[in-house]
Amino acid sequence: MGTSEELRRITMTPAARRALAAAERLFYDRGIHAVGVDLIAAEAGVTKKTLYDRFGSKEQIVVEYLADRDERWRALLAEHLDAAPPGPRARILAVFDASRAWMGDNGSKGCSMVNAHAEISDPAHPAHSVITGQKRWMLDLFTRLAGEIEGVGPEAADRLGRVLMLLHEGALVAHGLKVFPDPVARARDEADALLADAVRR
Repeated sequence: MGTSEELRRITMTPAARRALAAAERLFYDRGIHAVGVDLIAAEAGVTKKTLYDRFGSKEQIVVEYLADRDERWRALLAEHLDAAPPGPRARILAVFDASRAWMGDNGSKGCSMVNAHAEISDPAHPAHSVITGQKRWMLDLFTRLAGEIEGVGPEAADRLGRVLMLLHEGALVAHGLKVFPDPVARARDEADALLADAVRR
């Protein structure tokens, strides 16, 4: 995350891991504000006291939930980037492939970061930096990969990175809304056409 050095994380015990798994299911399915600590404790089979002893607050549970998803997403993305054919164009498209795989397994309601931001807009909330940090990291990734395309200078890489980010994030939102089938694949096709044009220039 962009502010990982400032982000407080906790050491996970088996009980804390059970609680975090329960919180992830509940937060993602029902929303963060709709889920209380009592419900998380009941779902995890731990006491409310155990939750507070381990996490300290509901806010910290939210931080752990989002940071854990971010870490797992980055690990999956790294696998796809490592397996992609050589060249920035293939690696950019691999980001969309990774997102499509992630959404199939973990994202029936769209992006957890976007969903969380709809509920957590206060920059003072400790989870806010997790959300915005991930999105800045993704923009930096697209911009860096765009800049590796031969003939694409820094200004063009900035523009291309932002357009790729918009395609990617829009696809994640459309996936959660289910307004049309397979929006991530459609965004990948649009990104491929955009990159083909960039290469021709």
